[in-house]
Amino acid sequence: MTASIESRHLWKSAKAHGITRRRFLALLSAGGAAAVLAACGDWSASDKAATPALEQGQPVSSEEKSAWFKDTATFIRHEDKGLEAHLENMQGLITPRHLFFVRNNSVSVDIDASQWRLAIEGDAVANPMQLSYDRIRNLPSRTVVSYLECAGNHRAMFDLVNGQAAKGTQWMTGAIGNAEWTGVSLRDVLTLAGITDDATSVLLIGQDTESPEGGFRRVVPVDKAMHPDTLLAYALNGDVLPKDHGYPLRALLPGWVGSSSIKWLGRIEVSYADIWTRNNTTSYVLIGDDYPAQGEAQGEVVTTQNIKSALALPWPAKLTVGSHRIHGYAHSPNGSIASVEWSDDSGSAWHSATILEPQVQYSWARFEFAWNAQSGEHTIMTRATDTQGNTQPDAIPFNEKGYLFNQPLPHPVTVF
Repeated sequence: MTASIESRHLWKSAKAHGITRRRFLALLSAGGAAAVLAACGDWSASDKAATPALEQGQPVSSEEKSAWFKDTATFIRHEDKGLEAHLENMQGLITPRHLFFVRNNSVSVDIDASQWRLAIEGDAVANPMQLSYDRIRNLPSRTVVSYLECAGNHRAMFDLVNGQAAKGTQWMTGAIGNAEWTGVSLRDVLTLAGITDDATSVLLIGQDTESPEGGFRRVVPVDKAMHPDTLLAYALNGDVLPKDHGYPLRALLPGWVGSSSIKWLGRIEVSYADIWTRNNTTSYVLIGDDYPAQGEAQGEVVTTQNIKSALALPWPAKLTVGSHRIHGYAHSPNGSIASVEWSDDSGSAWHSATILEPQVQYSWARFEFAWNAQSGEHTIMTRATDTQGNTQPDAIPFNEKGYLFNQPLPHPVTVF
């Protein structure tokens, strides 16, 4: 058996035993095939005794046993693709870096910024170029406070609330965070490369090569790409961008679904023609009876987010009898939050919550209200409205992949 074939068989076995790609490579480097097989439980006790402690189930570093670099203890872990935050752990407007959710399409990537380059190319740029990390850091900077939310946030609610399960990671309410992002305007970089007047599509490609298509990618229309607040970000909350969040450089598209904000960005292709990829034809597309095909896409392509609200409580929540100040978060891609209402009687009566200052463009808004908790089982619902008049709907059509669920959530609360 050749080394390459042996490695493929080892990886297949390791994957079947729940071993991440990062840990597999660490095991292979540390002890070869014996280490991998030991970790899989495929060797006898005597065989295991001959392998290093690392491969015998002893504590290992978080990097070796995890698909992520950050401590995962405070998150809901969705296999090796997602770390869901607990909204109840968040108190302020800005989400701390260590509490910020992660959505990957492979394991997080470790990139040496000194060797990294960003390529800008395509048939709609006059001056194709490569930019170093230092060159980008020396361009005029821009800071935006913006929420970032996975398109599938609240996906589990299609089943829990409407009784029809959607495909994909069963996110509850924590695939979202709100942060200060610093970087350069994508517009400035495209201008450096001589973007032409007939450009229509900008393809952002990541360096997470284990992702589908050999690097996760999304197409952005040129008007969104040229908006001054569409960033190539290198800092999160005033510090260098963490590896799990796209170091050394990621895109940040305020108001758009998180998959558009490509992490570990390595290449930008600009074209005068429409670009079709997996992520605007079969994935990140609303597929269902209410969504007709668009061009080569099977349904409506998912781009902007929609208005939502959620309580910062565990699901389900447990509270003691008495008065409680309940808080939560609301956000919309189309404007500031004008009002949030709450109901504890299945929507028969709605009451006004207090929206807390400050309200910042692209940011989520905090709200709170006092609730007199009586013993028993309850549900609390919230409903947000933005300054453009958009309100969370009572019901939304089903889509197969569970994107953009934004009905008011019947949050279960037990009072004792």
